[in-house]
Amino acid sequence: MQNESGITPIEYKILVLPDEAKKQTLGGIIIPETVNEMRQAQEVKATVIEVGGNAFADFKGKIPEPGDRVTMNKYAGIDADGKDGRKYRLVNDKEIAAIINF
Repeated sequence: MQNESGITPIEYKILVLPDEAKKQTLGGIIIPETVNEMRQAQEVKATVIEVGGNAFADFKGKIPEPGDRVTMNKYAGIDADGKDGRKYRLVNDKEIAAIINF
């Protein structure tokens, strides 16, 4: 997966692209933008875009790679606007809880 964000994570950071929060309920109710922004901050599933050089340095298991789907802590990291117009998040390696394989 190519990093087109213009953002390069350093140290223990991982750049992820969080899944978009749904803008409409199953019943068809449109969620107001202010509420949707809060829901987006709670999103816990994401795609790994790039991994910083020291991320997972002390970890002995499988390390997430670009393109992997992961789950992370709620409200993890900081938001970052990419040059491609997408909203990314920079999270610490310890905030990644699991690699999703399905």
